[in-house]
Amino acid sequence: MSVTTDIVQAWRQPKAVMRRHLQRPKSEPFAFSLLVAFLLLAFVSLWPFLSRQTVLQPEVPMVQRLVASGLALLALVPFFYLLAAVSHWIAKAMRGQGSYFSARLALFSSLLAVTPGMLLQGLVAGMIGPGLQANLVAVVVGLGFLWIWISMLREAGRGDAG
Repeated sequence: MSVTTDIVQAWRQPKAVMRRHLQRPKSEPFAFSLLVAFLLLAFVSLWPFLSRQTVLQPEVPMVQRLVASGLALLALVPFFYLLAAVSHWIAKAMRGQGSYFSARLALFSSLLAVTPGMLLQGLVAGMIGPGLQANLVAVVVGLGFLWIWISMLREAGRGDAG
């Protein structure tokens, strides 16, 4: 299945998406590619807000903002791996049977699944600016991420090949 199909289906049936990923041959490059796709789309989602900030504060060029945001997102890669490991430890404490790989796969798939919401959040922040609408979209995206991630993590905790 394509990643766009997985993104749409993850909002309706996250466990089915996770099961399908777990049935694939164990591939760390595949899991990492999900994280890279998320980071790329998260970077794109920041552009409208950064453009707005450049208009409001022209003394800081757009290129400088983009480079700083891109480097900040890249710096989060170890954090995401650590977060996946911590989620695996918590799942193990709750008698989960999954592996570190399945925990990473659950987190990275969940992050990628919420990117359409993040793109909307970026548009709202860029067009409307900070306020109730931006906060509401952020809460919906955050809750959507938590629901998808927990659902996928529970499915990963049922056990996989590794």
